[in-house]
Amino acid sequence: MGTLGAHYPAFARPLRAGVGLKLEHLPEILTQKDQVGFFEVHAENYMGAGGASHRALDVIRQAYPLSLHGVGLSIGGEGPLDEAHLSRLRDLNQRYEPFLFSDHLAWSTHDTSYFNDLLPVPYNKITLSRVCEHIDRVQEVVGRQMLLENPSTYVAFEQSTIGEIDFLKEIVRKTGCGLLLDVNNVHVSCTNQEWDAEAYLEAFPMQHVGEIHLGGHAPDVDDVGRPLLIDAHDREVDAAVWALFENVIARVGPIPTLVEWDNDIPAWDVLVSEAQAADSILDRAVRAQDLKQVG
Repeated sequence: MGTLGAHYPAFARPLRAGVGLKLEHLPEILTQKDQVGFFEVHAENYMGAGGASHRALDVIRQAYPLSLHGVGLSIGGEGPLDEAHLSRLRDLNQRYEPFLFSDHLAWSTHDTSYFNDLLPVPYNKITLSRVCEHIDRVQEVVGRQMLLENPSTYVAFEQSTIGEIDFLKEIVRKTGCGLLLDVNNVHVSCTNQEWDAEAYLEAFPMQHVGEIHLGGHAPDVDDVGRPLLIDAHDREVDAAVWALFENVIARVGPIPTLVEWDNDIPAWDVLVSEAQAADSILDRAVRAQDLKQVG
C-alpha cells in the first residue's frame, strides 16, 4: 500500500464545503488551488495497491483534508461482513488519514452477489442487532469511529416497528458510531413517504453528526401520480434542500459539508459554485458563533 500516514500534513476540521474528487477535474484542482475545503473519495475506488488514482490522491492529500466514504460495506446485509474488504478499508484509513470515514445504512450484498445499489432495511429489533454487530466489527478492525449515513427511501417496510430516527439513535447508543446527515436524502424520503422534513430534522440527533451531505435529486411521479424523488446525484442542489440545510446550520452551527455530484459530472467551476453556495451558509454560522463568544 505504500508509505502510511506520517508523510501527510495534519489539517483542522474543515468548516468549508468540500466536493467529491473526480479525476477529470485534476488539472483545474492543481492550478486553481484552495477553491474548496476538502475532498471526499469513495473508498472502493482506491482499494488497489497503486496506479494513477493513488498517485493523484497522494497529491491531493498533501494539500487538502480528506473524507473517506464507503459504498460497499453492506452494513445492513444479512450475511457477515467481507473481512477482506474491511482489511482494505483499514489500510486506506491508515494510508491517507482521512478526518472521517463513513458508509451507509443499507445493504448491497447477498451470498456471493453484489448489487450496484444501496438498498434499504426494515427498522426492527432483528435488523438493529445485525447493524450494530456489523458496525462494532467495522470500528474494531479499522480502529476508529465510523459515521453512518441516513438513507433515501421510497417505500416503507411492513416489518418496520421502529421509526427511522429512533433506529439511528439506538445504533449510536449501542455502538458509539457517529452520523452523516444527508439533507437531500431527508428531503427525498420525506417527499416520497409524506413525512415532515422540518420535524424530521428537529428530531435528528445533531450532536452525533460529523458531516453533512448535499446533492441533487431527479423529480418523477409514482403509479398514482404522486411526487416521487430519486436520489440521483446528477444535478444542482435543489432550492428546498438548500433551505433545509440553512435551517440546520443556523440551529446547530457549522458542520463539514459535502456537495455530492456523482453522475453527469459537471465542469469544475459548476461544482465549485455549489460548494461556494454551501460556504456562504457555513460562513454565516461561523460569524454568528464568533458574535456569541464576543458577547
